[in-house]
Amino acid sequence: MSDYQEIPQEQYQAEEEEINLLPIIRTMLKSWKTIAIAVGIGLVLGLLAALTMKRQYTVTAVMVPQLSSSSSRAASLGSLAALAGFSLNATPTAELSPLIYPQIVSSVPFRKELLYTPLHFSKVDTLINIFDYYQEYEKPSVMSVVAKYTVGLPGLILGSLRKEEPDIQAPAGGEVDPKALSPVFVSKDEEKFLKFIGENVSLDVDKKEGYLTLRVTGLERLETAELAIKAQTLLEQEVTRFRTDKAQDELDYIQARYNEVKAEAESLQYSLARVSDRANNMMTSQSRIEMERLQSKYNVANSVYMEMAKQLESAKMAVKKDTPTFSIIQPVSVPVKPSNSRMKALIVWIFLGGVVGVGIVLVKMYLPKFKKKWEESEEEMEELEKLEEQEKKDRKNKKKSRKKKDDDEDEDDD
Repeated sequence: MSDYQEIPQEQYQAEEEEINLLPIIRTMLKSWKTIAIAVGIGLVLGLLAALTMKRQYTVTAVMVPQLSSSSSRAASLGSLAALAGFSLNATPTAELSPLIYPQIVSSVPFRKELLYTPLHFSKVDTLINIFDYYQEYEKPSVMSVVAKYTVGLPGLILGSLRKEEPDIQAPAGGEVDPKALSPVFVSKDEEKFLKFIGENVSLDVDKKEGYLTLRVTGLERLETAELAIKAQTLLEQEVTRFRTDKAQDELDYIQARYNEVKAEAESLQYSLARVSDRANNMMTSQSRIEMERLQSKYNVANSVYMEMAKQLESAKMAVKKDTPTFSIIQPVSVPVKPSNSRMKALIVWIFLGGVVGVGIVLVKMYLPKFKKKWEESEEEMEELEKLEEQEKKDRKNKKKSRKKKDDDEDEDDD
């Protein structure tokens, strides 16, 4: 029996791959200076980024929207149907789904309202909104300036070549109906800050648990907390406005009608009192008829007045009933520690420096081999082209010789 034992192919390939790693490790050890220089450059850039980095603070608030009983039942049935693998086409109601809340937070009017909310900043003694603060007091960081004139340089050049269009202003003159639809006007400076607000204010909806998470990021503790409270309050107002718009319109109509009926009933009551006072001295048929006529009008007006009072109370209760509420699970609190870490930024830059250093070593290691293979492939291609040309020539020569031979045979036959 032979002592030879066949090595499995998988084991042989694994050993070959392990052996192929040895030259790479050896090259890395020989080129440690290149890697060290790249890591050192990453360390310097990381220190610069960490020292010039602006601290950021994040505030989180958790809320649970309180839906009406009918909407809650519909939502529960919809959830069960989704688990079963089909959907229920429920009758549409005036209830605003919490899944739409993030769209409200990301809308332009919502962000514009936050942009012009007065807040407390440490550099300013009085309240000031974000737009004015960043325009007058806040300066960009060193790294943002470097990125602007390095990575963002092509954008700056293209922007300077484009023709700058003026901002569109709202037309002046004429009374505007507050309930009429009108576009939202945004200037170029406002557009930049609205994007900033959109990146730093977000709302997440947990579909499974049914709660909302509001996250707000800012440069100062108190300013961030105040902005989060404003965003939470504004969200409640927008949801309330959507829910109570119809009921509020009905309430306004009933209130106006109630005021008219009340004034009419009181006027008839005063007229009836005056006629009654005059008739106390001398009662005539004319005064009695006038009193009866005023009394009947007053009775009708008073009954209408009492009915309108009932409808007014019902409308007020409907508005109160449709007003949504939020149960605050985690309220807004002033942050203690910043959300961004300078140490993490330093580690990331050092890691990137190491990756660049290793990449340079690998490129130097494999570039000659790649060039050699490239040259060999080019030589092989040239040889193949020469062979193809030679084959073409041989075929042409064979055709010529065959044709000549056929011509000679034809002459011999003649």
